Amino acid sequence: MSSSSKLNVSNPKVWILIGVGVAGIIVLAETRRRRLKSRNAIKEDFGSFVERFELSPFPQPPPPAARLPLSGLTFAIKDIIDVKGFVTGFGSVDWKKTHEVAAKTAVVVTALLKSGATCVGKTIMDEFGFGITGENSHYGTPTNPNLPSHIPGGSSSGSAVAVAAKLVDFAIGWFARDPSTLRHVGHVLLQLNPLETRKTRRLLIADDLFQLSKVPKWKTIDVFKRVTGKLSGYQTANHIKFGQYISSNVPSLKGFDEELKNETLISNVKALASVMSILQRYEFRTNHEEWFVSVKPRLGPRVSDGVLAAINTTPENIKILYKIRSEMRTALQALLKDDGILVIPTVADPPLKLNIKKGAFSEFLDRTFALSSIASMSGCCQVSVPFGEHDDYPVSVSFIASHGADKFLLDTIVDMYSSLQDEVSTVSNSPPLPDINGNMETSELLKEKGNAAYKGKQWNKAVSYYTEAIGLNDKIATYYCNRAAAFLELGCFQQAEEDCTSAISLDKKNVKAYLRRGTARESLLCYKEALLDFKHALVLEPQNKAANPAEKRLRKLIS
Repeated sequence: MSSSSKLNVSNPKVWILIGVGVAGIIVLAETRRRRLKSRNAIKEDFGSFVERFELSPFPQPPPPAARLPLSGLTFAIKDIIDVKGFVTGFGSVDWKKTHEVAAKTAVVVTALLKSGATCVGKTIMDEFGFGITGENSHYGTPTNPNLPSHIPGGSSSGSAVAVAAKLVDFAIGWFARDPSTLRHVGHVLLQLNPLETRKTRRLLIADDLFQLSKVPKWKTIDVFKRVTGKLSGYQTANHIKFGQYISSNVPSLKGFDEELKNETLISNVKALASVMSILQRYEFRTNHEEWFVSVKPRLGPRVSDGVLAAINTTPENIKILYKIRSEMRTALQALLKDDGILVIPTVADPPLKLNIKKGAFSEFLDRTFALSSIASMSGCCQVSVPFGEHDDYPVSVSFIASHGADKFLLDTIVDMYSSLQDEVSTVSNSPPLPDINGNMETSELLKEKGNAAYKGKQWNKAVSYYTEAIGLNDKIATYYCNRAAAFLELGCFQQAEEDCTSAISLDKKNVKAYLRRGTARESLLCYKEALLDFKHALVLEPQNKAANPAEKRLRKLIS
């Protein structure tokens, strides 16, 4: 399956230019043991390589010339990048069998070799780059150094694992062991100007997108705000509702949304993710349909549905999809300009376990694409940074800057990284401050004030009153349930879900809490969990007018 050889490449010519638009610090590898023919082949590479070889760097120029910027570093490349004398496998056995060896080495590899780095092999990927789990039924799945029973994430699973396992210093899909290495690689690949003027950073926190994450904000948003509040050159962070901004500034998305008749409550970011997926399939078919029809390749179970859908369907509204992408780029450029950084969660959920059932995988896919579509559809650059752990799973936060602002973003990450890690270390194992008990009569009065504010559509004021009531008496389910209703009106779905869960723990027959939690979970794209809540409400109240249509709607979505 793998081979080992050594090549001395002194002057490989350029064939294809690999576009680099998203930068990423490796957060962690979330993978399992690779399925191999022999158990003895697990070895030290964690199953991350499909082929091992060595491409030596260009010679170091003699003094007084400066040392090459990547001198002494090793890297791996995804099996989608050409190296002279090797077949580019595209993650597929059949693709590899039906293609010739590359005649030339890709310019991205040559640039890294010229800068002093050594290439040590090609890494495993999802078939045809058409997955996000990192599983490959033909070559096996790379082993997660920290969570062996979980997926690595894809499609660049082997590259991520190679860096996480410290087998290489960096890898293309562009993962790096630290922010300094990431920046050095960025300067080489993007030919950045090292003397660019420093700008004051304008920070935008997407509150509604953090609602998708189950990680409490005191481990993410609060950490970020404390750190940047102490650093020079950073404005006070502003909070925005990203979905509302997209709705107002990407008008063609509304026309596309109207066509999704089965998803009446679809969010703007979910609609954006749908556009991204359809465009991906359309472009995949445009480039590879002829080969698929003639070869009829064997496909792994995880990618077969997507690949076959791409080959067998043609979208009727392709022009509006490209218009949405163009409007999205314009909208993000207007929002971020050359000094803005958008802060979002990298992923919404912990990594899936291997061989997860299809229903749970579909929900995971929806929530992941909702976040990954932002940079993909706008052409922005994005860096993902580790933020410790929550419930023994990794946490990461992403930072997004305008298209072309790569140096600005890379410099920002290097500038704040050590302070972020210090703060993350401080809070990682610290619980939030507990609530205190108080006077029953006062808490009831505060609840009534909250009810009045709610009826007057003063949602924030209602939340404040209910919060005070809970602070005085945290054993009353109604307080949590009422605050959840106000949170729903504000679009704070994660807080609403948490409040409903607290209410249910205090009162197992609280129908409103099940209904409101179901609504919150549906808004968070957790359709299966939402369906269970509406079912539970129907068990308690079989004729409930809100639960019946919601239950039917979710059945359609899941099916």
